[in-house]
Amino acid sequence: MPIAPPLPQALAADHYTTLEVARMLGMAVRSVQLMVDRGELEAWKTPGGHRRIARQSVERWRDGDRALPAPTGSGQPATLPPAQHRTPGHPKVLLIEDSMHFQNLVTLLVRQQFPNFELHTATDGISGLIMAGQLQPDVLMVDLLLPGIDGATLVAGLRAHPLFRTLQVIVITSLTPGELTQYKFALDGVPVVHKPQLVTELPPLLAQCLQQLAPKVG
Repeated sequence: MPIAPPLPQALAADHYTTLEVARMLGMAVRSVQLMVDRGELEAWKTPGGHRRIARQSVERWRDGDRALPAPTGSGQPATLPPAQHRTPGHPKVLLIEDSMHFQNLVTLLVRQQFPNFELHTATDGISGLIMAGQLQPDVLMVDLLLPGIDGATLVAGLRAHPLFRTLQVIVITSLTPGELTQYKFALDGVPVVHKPQLVTELPPLLAQCLQQLAPKVG
């Protein structure tokens, strides 16, 4: 990434900081940084090493996601009603994801294609671990880059616990295959969905989970 000299104020208005883009897109700052590193967003670095992201590239990225639901008025992603208000016997699904953008996208997919799922959402590793203990979900969808406890450590811990021996895990990540190498200790036999292919790859995996869960929740 090139290092550019300071811009005049008028030109600087055509760029955003990483934090500003994260707030605009409802993502974690780390997710935006990875998008810059992969070339999905056009950016440069200041002499002090801070990223500056081109406004037009952010707008192009947003224009490609018009089909996504808008965040709810409370600023929180939409979720299905809590388990105690749902019909007993329906599969419990826990999503642990800190990006509101992808929380909303997964919620939309589940509501449209798997209306019987009880979908619960946690925004960091610690609260996700607590919710997993409380809910004992049938399916866990988890990002790897989480605040608090990273997704790989969380998955490894749950899979080692007797209560979660039948837990079906799906990892959702923006990391490249090369970047996943350091998480191999937790990903053995776990399907991985890369976020750019979320819409096409996640529903078939959830359908497989539903088939395997049929005897348990039927």
